[in-house]
Amino acid sequence: MRRRPRRALIAVPALLAALLASLVTGPAADRAAAAPASFTHPGVTVSRGQLDFVRAKVEAGAQPWKGAFDQMMASKYASLTRTPRPRAIVECGSYSNPNYGCTDEREDAIAAYTLSLAWYITRDSRYARKSIEIMDAWSGVIKDHTHSNAPLQTGWAGSSWPRAAEIIRHTYTGWPRDRVDRFKTMLRTAYLPEVAGGSHSNGNWELSMTEAAIGIAVFLEDRAAYDRAVALFRGRVPAYIYLTSDGALPKTAPGSGLDTRGEIVRYWQGQTTFVNGLTQETCRDFTHTGYGLSAIGHIAETSRIQGQDLYPEVAERLRHALGLQAKYELGEAPPAWLCGGTLHRGLGPVTEVGLNALSHRMGYAMSNTRTLTERGRPAGSNNLFVAWETLTHAANPS
Repeated sequence: MRRRPRRALIAVPALLAALLASLVTGPAADRAAAAPASFTHPGVTVSRGQLDFVRAKVEAGAQPWKGAFDQMMASKYASLTRTPRPRAIVECGSYSNPNYGCTDEREDAIAAYTLSLAWYITRDSRYARKSIEIMDAWSGVIKDHTHSNAPLQTGWAGSSWPRAAEIIRHTYTGWPRDRVDRFKTMLRTAYLPEVAGGSHSNGNWELSMTEAAIGIAVFLEDRAAYDRAVALFRGRVPAYIYLTSDGALPKTAPGSGLDTRGEIVRYWQGQTTFVNGLTQETCRDFTHTGYGLSAIGHIAETSRIQGQDLYPEVAERLRHALGLQAKYELGEAPPAWLCGGTLHRGLGPVTEVGLNALSHRMGYAMSNTRTLTERGRPAGSNNLFVAWETLTHAANPS
C-alpha cells in the first residue's frame, strides 16, 4: 500500500497558531497555561485523588458509581480473555472506510484504559497485567497511520493510550522498564507527529488530536509538546464555540484561512444566526459536536490536574455549549433559524466531565446539562475515545 509522507512534528500553520494564540490571550493567560515545572502522575483526564474517590464509592456500594462500575466490568473492554490485534500500519479512510485496524486500535486502547481502571478499583493484578499485555502488543508492532482519516484516528486512539499508561505506570509495579520505554517510543513516533500540528478540518478533529497530544506530552513529560498542545487548544476553542461577545461572526482558528463572511458561514454548516453555545458543528450533527465538547473537557481536566487550569478560560463557552446542545437533545423543538429547523441529535455520553468541572466544582447551575447527564447515567463508551465517565467524574470533587 502507498504510504503518505511523514509530516514534520509541527507544521508552519501550527507555529503561527501558537504565536497568534499567545497574542490574543495575553501574558497573564500565557503564564496560567505554561507547562508545569514537574508533571503530576497519574494525570491524564483522571488523577490519583479522583481514582481514590471512585474506589471508595464503589467499595461502599454508592450510586451512581457502583452501577457505573458494574456496567464497565460487564463490558467487552474489561474482559481478561481479550486478544489484542495490533497492526504495523493502521489505514483509515473517511468514516473508517477502508478499515484496516481502525476499530481494533481504538477498542484495544479503550480496553487498556478500562482494565487500568479495573485494576485500580479492585486491586486485582490480573487487570493490570492484561492492560500491559495490550499496550505491549501494540508498542511492539505499530509504526504509522495512513489514509485520509489518519489524523483523527490517531487522535482517538492516542487519547486513550496515555490514560491507561498513566494509571498502570504510576500505580502498578509490574510493567517492565524496557516495555515502558518502548511504549513511550510508540507514542512519540507513531502518534505525536500525526496530532501535534493540528488540523484545518472540522473542529472536532483538531480538538481530539489536541487531547491526544496533551495526554502524550504528560506521559512523556515533554514540556514543549505540552505547550504546543495548549496553544492549539487556546486557538481552537474560541473558534469552535460561539459567544455573543465575539461579535457578529464566530472567531476563526489561527491559520484557518477563513477570511470572508461567506467562508465562515459555510464552515459553520450554513448557519447565519449565532447565539451563545452554538458550535461549529451543531448544524452538522450533535454526534460530532459531542466529540468536540468531550475533547475540550478532557484537555481542560488534564491541565487542571497538572496545575495549569484552563477551565477558567473556556468555562463560559463550554457551559453555554453543553447547555444549548442539552436543551435540544432533551427534545425541545428547534426554531426555524437554527439549522433550518432540523437537528440531527445523538450527543453521546460526553457531558459528565464538563458538568462536574463547571457545575459541581465551579458552581454554574447548568440545569439542562444536569438533567441530560442524570438521565443518561451510567454513561458508557462511544467506542472511539470516551469511556466510563459517570464512574470517573460524577460529582468527583478531587
